[in-house]
Amino acid sequence: MQIQFHTDNHVHGEASLADWAERELRDRLRRFADHVTRIEVHVSDINGTRAGEQDKRCKLEARLAGRQPLAVSHDADKVADALHGAAEKLARAIDSALGKVRDAHGRETIRGA
Repeated sequence: MQIQFHTDNHVHGEASLADWAERELRDRLRRFADHVTRIEVHVSDINGTRAGEQDKRCKLEARLAGRQPLAVSHDADKVADALHGAAEKLARAIDSALGKVRDAHGRETIRGA
């Protein structure tokens, strides 16, 4: 699983933030490692230099092997909260997308073809 990290000009600490975000995402999405080929992380400050609530945004785009990409975003007061919220949403989206391939008894469905 490859992780690419991008920030805008208003988010500081890109190198250390990228390392931390990669560790958090690998830990949170470990069970999907066989299905996810790449994750793109985009962190931005919506208000720029102005202060405000819910102004940090984290967008995650996951590329699944043989499937369409999934994208989620989450806004929060802190970058860490935005990343954690987006990671939760992405885990649910991947789980849902992969769950549709199997029926209740664990057999392949026609959607997996």
